[in-house]
Formats: sequence, structure tokens, C-alpha cells
Amino acid sequence: MLKEELMNYGGHFDTDRKIKRLKELEKEQNDPSFWNNKEKSEQVIKEIKDLKNVTDKLESIKKEYQDNKDLFDLSQEEETFLNEIDLNSLNAHISSLEVLLLLNGEYDKNNCIFEVHSGAGGTEACDWAMMLYRMYNRYFEKKGYKVELLDYQEGEEVGIKSATMKVIGEYAYGYLKCEKGVHRLVRLSPFDANNKRHTSFASVDVTPEFDNTIHVEIDEKDLKIDVYRSSGCGGQGVNTTDSAVRITHLPSKIVVTCQNERSQIKNKETALNILKGKLKLLEIEKQNEKIQNVKGTLSNIEFGSQIRSYVLHPYSMIKDHRTNYETSNVDKVLDGDLDGFIESYLKGTE
Repeated sequence: MLKEELMNYGGHFDTDRKIKRLKELEKEQNDPSFWNNKEKSEQVIKEIKDLKNVTDKLESIKKEYQDNKDLFDLSQEEETFLNEIDLNSLNAHISSLEVLLLLNGEYDKNNCIFEVHSGAGGTEACDWAMMLYRMYNRYFEKKGYKVELLDYQEGEEVGIKSATMKVIGEYAYGYLKCEKGVHRLVRLSPFDANNKRHTSFASVDVTPEFDNTIHVEIDEKDLKIDVYRSSGCGGQGVNTTDSAVRITHLPSKIVVTCQNERSQIKNKETALNILKGKLKLLEIEKQNEKIQNVKGTLSNIEFGSQIRSYVLHPYSMIKDHRTNYETSNVDKVLDGDLDGFIESYLKGTE
């Protein structure tokens, strides 16, 4: 059934306001002095693009609704028209638009820095981190995101200790912020001669890419900078020279690494930018925590909390502990089908 808010231009989709704002911005764009302020003009163009993305989708949905309605009316005279009505497609498009409208955070439209880290457990944890790394790369591919590998640390025997990527695409941070936290795997270990069940942990961290307007003060005395030899990663293009950089921010204990460039200077610059983003996000999270405390509620979604369990034995089930969304199709999820989990999280935090 079509959701009734679709037909209400002033309701959940607030289309009247969006159309009005779009017309205002387009009028501003046509002003001869529009390009006098380049920074402001670029912001206006970006907002026009975002608004058109939503309004065009809504108009497309309304047309699809009208087409189905016309077919239904015709089916009153000829039943064969009923076979041409596709409400599943219509509802899927509405659901997709709802999710897009929920991505309204200040940084949701930004690119992001996406990290996977193995937990304690040696070989098991490194293999699990690699499984997550592959899962997310398949998700990125399905979303059409561009990925730049910034750092890749192989495990001693198998898998990876960590991987850091820059994910480039519309709403990359908005979608991927849902994945931040600890991921737990339960399975029969392929590395255990006795074929016993093991539990492994890996963590995911996601930081929005901030533009050059953010200002974060960093005291050089608070930084510990190490240079080491870059490690290859099976054709990923990481070099093998003494140019990799690891920066530790001593007060916060945040560690960032970068080794994708052959230049130590460029790797240091990239690592510093990532560090600034993490410190900025930490500042934002502290402010949000204060707001939550004033409201009398506590957020249970923090880095370090277990957000999702992937059980492969004695049964097959993946469950998100924040939303209770679950599926038994573990192969599909591990192949990058994360939309159900992400949409459930976004709708639950509306």
C-alpha cells in the first residue's frame, strides 16, 4: 500500500518547503553577481543538487503511483490490467526515499575514512577482520563508491590487523556511520585442528571527511610520529619503501597510519588530516553526550560497543543488537548486502 504521507506535500517529505527553497536558490543562481563569492556559490550549487535529488525522486514516485492507479481503474473493466500493477516496486522506491531523507545530519553527505581493526585473538581475529574488509568492499562496489586504500597491515599468518580506506561518494558517511562499533563472529574455526567453536571480534571506525574550513589545534608536543617500511597487500598498490607514517595523539591515545603514497611527507599530511577529523568528531560526540545527559537519556551506541553478531554455528544468523534486525542469509550479508541493517538503523534513529 502507498504510504499516505507521499500524497501530503506538507507532511513527512515536506516537499512544499523543498520546492520553495529550490526555486529561491535557482533564482539566486541566476543573479549576475552569483559567482562573486565562489565559496558561497559552490555551497548553493551543492544544495540545489541535493534538493533536486529528493524532489526528482518524489516526482518519479508520484508518477509511478498515478500509473498504478490508472491501471487499477482500468482493471475495473478489464482484469488483465491487474497483472501490470507493481506495488512492490513502488513501496521499495518510497522506502529508498525515506532513507535518503533521514540522512540529514550535518556531515552525512561527506566522504569518510573507514577503518577495520582486528581484535584480540591472533589468527582468528585477523581472519575475521579480513572477512569484514571484503564484505565492506563489496558493499562499496554495489553503492558505486570510489575507494582509496590508505593503510593496510597484514596479519602475521592470515588476514589483516587493520585497513584504512577513504570512501568517496554521496552520503558515504551517512550510510557507513551505522557500522561503527564492534562486530562479533561465532563459527567453527578453520584454524583449530579439533574443529571447535570460536568467538572473534573486530572493530569498525568511521570518520567523516571534513573540509578545509575546520580548525583543530594540535600541539606538536602531543604527537608521537613513527616512520616505518610500508607493507604490500596482494596487489592493492601500497608501496614498500620507508615512507609509511604512524601518528599517535598522546592525550587521546588515537593512532592513525598512512602508507599509500611513496612520499613520507604526503603520508604524514594525510595522517594528520585523518587525525584532525577524528579529534573533531570526538569533540562533536562529547557535545552530543552532554546534550543527551541534559535530556536525561544515555546513548548506547558508542565506539567499543558490540553492535552486531554474525553466528555461523550452531545456526546461521546475523543480528544487530541496536535494532534487533536479523537475517539467516549470512552468505548474502557477507557478500556486501548490508542495506537491511543500515536502513533499519537509520529509521530507528529518526
